[in-house]
Amino acid sequence: MLRTVTDRWLRFVGKPVVFVAALVPLASIGLDAWNDALGANPIEAITHRTGDWALRFLLLTLAVSPLRRITGWSGVMRLRRMLGLYAFFYATLHGLTWLVLDQFFDWEAIAEDILKRPYITVGVTAWLLLIPLAVTSTRGMMRRLGRNWVRLHRLVYGIAVLGVLHFWWLVKADVSEPAVYALILSALLGYRVLVNRRRRAASLTAAA
Repeated sequence: MLRTVTDRWLRFVGKPVVFVAALVPLASIGLDAWNDALGANPIEAITHRTGDWALRFLLLTLAVSPLRRITGWSGVMRLRRMLGLYAFFYATLHGLTWLVLDQFFDWEAIAEDILKRPYITVGVTAWLLLIPLAVTSTRGMMRRLGRNWVRLHRLVYGIAVLGVLHFWWLVKADVSEPAVYALILSALLGYRVLVNRRRRAASLTAAA
């Protein structure tokens, strides 16, 4: 009974609250821009803040399944698609800030940066891989693709690794912040490896 009530709350109240809350970082950036509070390099500040939130939402998306397994609360899975789309949203803003405000659509300079700077190479690659996940995030696409949908969306693990690597190579000197993201990602991926091993062991035991 309690779980049913909780699931209904999540559907009619929780999801709208999360939807609005996920826009708070964007509103904060806009407010700081309006008040001229983005520091000496506003473009760099916007680039970093949108990139940070893209990575945070990506990790939150990966945290949904472990949270469901640990707590037994299946309703939390309703948030996964929204969190993933917000990761794509902020990643797109991150890329557009660099493309429009930093490079001013200088395609030659953009191509040179992508080829010569590894952190930009992996960042662009991660964003490109996010596109098919965003496009196929609807229930209709899940039905059409079937098992292939699951295979396709496993790309999110590699995307998260590329995202952390992008951040790590970007900061160069003080890697304390990207190291935190790397530890969180390692824990999330490690948990999945552990669960898969237990499944395989259970399957072998059952077969024996």
